[in-house]
Amino acid sequence: MVKFGVSSWVWVYPFNPSAIGEAERLGFDGIEIPIEDPAKIPVKETLEALKSSSIECSSLCAVLSAERDIKSGDKTVRDNAKKYLERCIDFAVEFGCDIVAGPLYSAVGPTLGIPDKPREWKIAVEGLRDVARYAEDRGVYLGLEPINRYENHLINTVDELLRFIDDVNSPVVKAHLDTYHANIEEKSIGEAFRKCGSLLYHVHSCENDRGAPGSGHIEWGEVAEALKSIGYDRYMVIETFQPGIEEIAVAASIWRPLAKTQDELAREGLKFLKELMSE
Repeated sequence: MVKFGVSSWVWVYPFNPSAIGEAERLGFDGIEIPIEDPAKIPVKETLEALKSSSIECSSLCAVLSAERDIKSGDKTVRDNAKKYLERCIDFAVEFGCDIVAGPLYSAVGPTLGIPDKPREWKIAVEGLRDVARYAEDRGVYLGLEPINRYENHLINTVDELLRFIDDVNSPVVKAHLDTYHANIEEKSIGEAFRKCGSLLYHVHSCENDRGAPGSGHIEWGEVAEALKSIGYDRYMVIETFQPGIEEIAVAASIWRPLAKTQDELAREGLKFLKELMSE
């Protein structure tokens, strides 16, 4: 049975364990914890909050950057990315979840100039093979997420993602799809989910404007039909942001409120997803 989670970014940045209580209060099954800066993750407080709540850590979201980019031609930057992703894997073990998700193959941001995509692809594949071996030893999966063309150039579509996963060739490297990005890049959002089949291990659920699921024009019926057809039984996580936090607003181009309140966004999104998947 599908479970429903929410990103702590709905309420806070950087991560604060208070978001666990917010997610529990609204009826979610789990919370996704973004790892912005590993040194600032309050491990003890997070473990205590999880233990005292009725929800679990659904997933960790990795956040690569210009200083930690596994496709970089700079070895120091690549090594930073590997160390960072290994720390994310360690956090997953500590917090009791089995997946680190996101665009693990690249930093996110607009591309300036024409990239050497074949070279970057090769570098990223080699780097993620190393990270995957670390994850294999610890029983953690890596969910790779295609990102739209305005935020990344290496992997935009499911077809590219599946080729990349095949090149890495690790049993722990899986697919992670986001309805926002798929709505921009895929010819058919339902077919994109079906193509992943049993490789699909994580789903981010938000609208075409990154608002609450059900409030825009995403073809949710296609999404639900596809998920059911492939037997998907893992998390659907509402990942969205708030404009009042500069780092998030700039990174995700969120320049206006996406709901009257963040609670309303999460509450209405959860209600919609539950009804959608129960039909």
